[in-house]
Amino acid sequence: MIKVTLKGGVINEYENGITVAEIAKSISMGLYKAACACTVDGEVKDLRTALEKNCEVNILTFDDEMGKKAFWHTTSHLMAQAILRLYPNTKLAIGPAIDNGFYYDMDVETPFTDEDLEKIQTEMKKIVKENPEIKRYYLSADEAIAKVTADGEIYKEELIREHADKGEDLSFYEQGEFYDLCAGPHLMSVANIKAIKLLSVTGAYWRGNEKNKMLCRIYGISFPKSSMLEEFLTRLEEAKKRDHNKLGRELEIFTTSDLIGQGLPILLPKGAKILQTLQRFVEDEESKRGWQLTKTPYMAKSDLYKLSGHWDHYRDGMFVLGDPESDDEVFALRPMTCPFQYQAYLNRKRSYRDLPMRLNETSTLFRNEASGEMHGLIRVRQFTISEGHLMCTPEQLEGEFKSCLELAIYMLKTLGLYEDVSYRFSQWDPNNKEKYIGTDEQWEEAQGMMKRILDNLEIPYAIGIDEAAFYGPKLDIQIKNVFGKEDTLITIQIDQMLAEKFGMEYVDNDGKTKNPYIIHRTSIGCYERTLALLIEKYAGAFPLWLAPEQVRILPISDKYLDKAYEVKNKLFNEGIRVELDDRAEKIGYKIREAQMQKIPYMLIVGEKEVESNTVSVRSRKNGDIGAVSVEEFINNAKVEIDSKAR
Repeated sequence: MIKVTLKGGVINEYENGITVAEIAKSISMGLYKAACACTVDGEVKDLRTALEKNCEVNILTFDDEMGKKAFWHTTSHLMAQAILRLYPNTKLAIGPAIDNGFYYDMDVETPFTDEDLEKIQTEMKKIVKENPEIKRYYLSADEAIAKVTADGEIYKEELIREHADKGEDLSFYEQGEFYDLCAGPHLMSVANIKAIKLLSVTGAYWRGNEKNKMLCRIYGISFPKSSMLEEFLTRLEEAKKRDHNKLGRELEIFTTSDLIGQGLPILLPKGAKILQTLQRFVEDEESKRGWQLTKTPYMAKSDLYKLSGHWDHYRDGMFVLGDPESDDEVFALRPMTCPFQYQAYLNRKRSYRDLPMRLNETSTLFRNEASGEMHGLIRVRQFTISEGHLMCTPEQLEGEFKSCLELAIYMLKTLGLYEDVSYRFSQWDPNNKEKYIGTDEQWEEAQGMMKRILDNLEIPYAIGIDEAAFYGPKLDIQIKNVFGKEDTLITIQIDQMLAEKFGMEYVDNDGKTKNPYIIHRTSIGCYERTLALLIEKYAGAFPLWLAPEQVRILPISDKYLDKAYEVKNKLFNEGIRVELDDRAEKIGYKIREAQMQKIPYMLIVGEKEVESNTVSVRSRKNGDIGAVSVEEFINNAKVEIDSKAR
């Protein structure tokens, strides 16, 4: 029997041999129109799927994440069809659904303009009205190559040839005169696509490799209701106001320089002060929890990376100094800290009494990110990370993993980011073994241990296949930026392989020599990425403890400068970050400017304040608070700073 559910509730049971579309139609026409895809025993499938065996089917609508992906993937095909009608010499590359819509990469004769996007959008709506039938069919690799080469689709041909030696039939979708190489799933009909907006056009290297040709990429979004598009566009406008790449520059937190290079941001004094505050907070908190600080080199000989496995598995992402093919010593900038910190463990012989050994470091790392992947402070080529490595016995593993997670959660809650995160249990792909080290048995053991730990901690996680580090599984703490793009902020990894490779041992209480387990972890992740998220979270209006300038003193005129400087010195001596605006400008202008720069507190000094030995306090949030003594303001500010109030 076929058991069918929608949003977890049992709907009905059917005999074998029915399609999901027939099931949806038999329940109600409303559900049939709303259905986007389905899962069959947990695997995402097309609605056209014929159900030939006993299984559990869950119908996915636009409310489901994978339902949205099917909806947006279908719209990417719709866009490609419209483009080929208008610009028939276009060569298609790939067009996936993403977290917030879809894109399509294509090779075009002339880069598209905003006017072109309007034409394409109009043609897409025309095709929706035509409502061409969507069909799925399969071809052998040879048949597929013959089909796409006849049409000059060189990018599709490259993709197909990668599967040619696997003996697999390849899936195609046909939509009127249009066809595309695609695994699906797709909607039953484009008629359900009621609202479309093409958002932007940009360049993207084929397969993200800057050595390949630059293609044209169009981003878009679509919905089953016009009202949903209107809501999205309103949110998008708000997101643009909070975009750290725009706001961070306007507030003079960071900048970039073409002379220095892409992905190498310059932190201006305000940004540097925020990162210094974060770094001191993190290192102090880690110290309280038994972590010991190390300081290791920024580079090493290739020998170190060959031993760790990074040379074979990560070299394309490294900055190599010298010619790897020569006999001379070759160095590389470090993309991670683990093999460096292992040397601290190897400094002398260890016993079980030395464990757990917790080593942390504020590490500057270097990764050769593709130019098309870099964005503001979110993804860069040089960055700083709160990295740590913990060596422990098997009995200590679960408790230490839990402590690492508790530290990460404490950091996120303090920063105000915790409510925005999700968890991913990143596992290896046994079908992609060249990407990993170790045996099937080692991976099953490591992933089994992590699953038990996560389940015991009741962590709600999604599973990410082929997302593991090359040496072990990991828990990724994921977070979205204001545009809905998801990135990893913090990772905690279990590693039972590298200790043996590096000869890391300890003498256990039974006198036997053993390899420790290693936990790789960050407590706040990449500082630059965290700063970007904080700019967006608070729209640049940072909590007092993080604000680069906490207080600005505003004398009403030059007559009160002496008193203003006296107040400034008192605040400065108490560790409060304070500036004084001594320009010959009207007080209203000074207040507006401080407000625009999102200064938490303004202290106004005039005749009344001098006579009463007070300051008039103006809050960024609450406006005029009233007159208080300098001492009272300092005490209140220090309580707010020390509590890290948000």
